[in-house]
Amino acid sequence: MKPVGLYRLITLTMMAMAVGVTFFVVLTSYALYFFWSKYWPENFPEDGLTPTGPEWIWLIMTTLAALVLAIFVAANLSRRILAPLTSVIDGIRKVAQGDLTVRAAGNDHSLLEASQLVEDFNLLVEKLQHMTEEQAFWNAAIAHELRTPVTILRGRLQGLAEGIFPPDAKQFDSLLLQVEGLTQLIEDLRVVSLAESGHLSLSQRWVDLASEIYPLVESITPSLSKAEQQVVYDLQVKEVFCDPAKIRQAILALLENATKHAIPGTIVIRMRLENGSYLLSVSDEGPGISETFIPYVFTAFRRAPNAKGTGSGLGLAVVAAIASAHGGKASYRISSTNGSVFEICIPEKT
Repeated sequence: MKPVGLYRLITLTMMAMAVGVTFFVVLTSYALYFFWSKYWPENFPEDGLTPTGPEWIWLIMTTLAALVLAIFVAANLSRRILAPLTSVIDGIRKVAQGDLTVRAAGNDHSLLEASQLVEDFNLLVEKLQHMTEEQAFWNAAIAHELRTPVTILRGRLQGLAEGIFPPDAKQFDSLLLQVEGLTQLIEDLRVVSLAESGHLSLSQRWVDLASEIYPLVESITPSLSKAEQQVVYDLQVKEVFCDPAKIRQAILALLENATKHAIPGTIVIRMRLENGSYLLSVSDEGPGISETFIPYVFTAFRRAPNAKGTGSGLGLAVVAAIASAHGGKASYRISSTNGSVFEICIPEKT
């Protein structure tokens, strides 16, 4: 059976209601006259139940007026309902064709539910467009990050195969360095992707965080010395319920970020308990991040325009992902000395 249009359905319904109400009035009038003639015959009119000519004219005119009014009300109601619905339907068709720039349009006379439908549709398409753009950005960024090490590996291996490079320890160390960079990139991508999908698993336990931090800092002493930086500890809390491997990964990312971008000086690692949360921070002596870039500090593949050194742009995103997986969050602020302070907040286990 062919579906009936909403405009036609509303109009026919309103017309049926108008005719029905008219007949209901007429029938109840006849019922009134019937009971009147039966129980109060002394007061019953002599002409009985037969309508006069003017009464027939009045019935016909009121019925026609009711029909016109019903059509007018139906048209107005249909317009208030159908205008936003039609806009949403057209938008859905365009979205199905791949156009994510489309937006549905309502008006000031739309019903509340219809206006809400338009707003929800536009919000849905806006988020879908944002996700599509982010996916395209991620694909391009991943391809860009993989291109350099893969190109270097290909060139080195081809040179070794053709005898251009001697197969000595230096060449193999260079190849191993590129492979380690690829391994780290893949691991960072895995952590960020799993965290965003809510599937980053943790192996949490009570751990002496100081025993995890000291050897970690020791392992990157060469990088710290090259950057002319030294680490100062302020660990007021040691026992923390967390995933030690993931926390080490986050701290390492913060320290590597400091060695690449901070000026020579002191890096302070602090750990304290405040307002029911463990606060782990890594701060340097500057320069701080520009205020325009602060909202994107923990966004993957985003680098400050004036950032020094190289990197995948995933390190701080990994920090935020690990903090989120622990039920906390990562934050950034500029210190009173214009240095950078990166902080990981983890809820205290009770």
